Amino acid sequence: MRLLKLLLFLPILAWAQAYPTKPVRMIIGFPAGGPADIFGRSLAQGMGSELGQTVVVENISGVGGVLGVERALKSAPDGYTMVFNSASPLVIAPFSLARLPYDVKKDIAFITLAVRVPEVLAVNPGLPVNSFQELLAYAKSNPGKVNFGSAGSGSITHLAGELLKSEAKIDIVHVPYKGAAPAVTDLVGGQVQMGIFDVPVLLSHIRAGKLKALAVTSANRAPTLPDVPTTVELKYPNVTSDNWYGLIMPAATPADIQKRVHTAATSALKSSAVQEQFAKVGGLASPTTPQEYAKFVQEEQAKWGRIVQAIGFKEQN
Repeated sequence: MRLLKLLLFLPILAWAQAYPTKPVRMIIGFPAGGPADIFGRSLAQGMGSELGQTVVVENISGVGGVLGVERALKSAPDGYTMVFNSASPLVIAPFSLARLPYDVKKDIAFITLAVRVPEVLAVNPGLPVNSFQELLAYAKSNPGKVNFGSAGSGSITHLAGELLKSEAKIDIVHVPYKGAAPAVTDLVGGQVQMGIFDVPVLLSHIRAGKLKALAVTSANRAPTLPDVPTTVELKYPNVTSDNWYGLIMPAATPADIQKRVHTAATSALKSSAVQEQFAKVGGLASPTTPQEYAKFVQEEQAKWGRIVQAIGFKEQN
């Protein structure tokens, strides 16, 4: 009987060890050309070298990355489909959508966190403040008169402002835009007075003196803004809002294949080629174990879920 079981198991073992025998698909839940696409394609190229097979990128955007995650998780759990995800479909959507087409706790195999992108709080020079402390003091003295732009309701750039509002106990007004580009345009133009966006999005305007950087909303200073203090340094350790991306697969994917993909992904993330590509768009490669990534997502859910529920934000899907 034992011999029979072993014989039955051998083809499965051989199949797992042979993986991959054909190109692997990486779904990116955002349009081509954006930061998520750039990070995902860089990782896909690096993983292809590690796996010995091409990793083909497919952009499936919609509902803040939810559609891409849904498509990947409903694919065959054979290791040939993975998805490059952001915080939105795993952390924000569970609290903001009336119906989520997957269960984050049950349907996902967490592979690794891939990249962190520091965000910076910047203000228009017309606002009479020159430091984070001065901004908070001004906002407290002028309740409801400071507004902040975001890339859209429910985005990290929106929730980061709400988090600051909650932690610092200030009354600032949210102005949503359809994307970061128009929000930044109005921030530079003075139509809105402050905003919290990815460092690369604001960097050229900060260097040109068109915006004043007051704080990096991260645990560590941004390499491209070494003189700007972090919110942790400024005694607001809970006001952190790094943008980030990671890699997941269907939960039923065989463990050996998950391990193989994790090894390929983390090796790629540690390579100078991928790190250099990430750095060009302000990203910091951040490989983790699957357990660390799962714990990180839980912590992010606890933080952002509280904010989403406090402001009563709901999306239509």
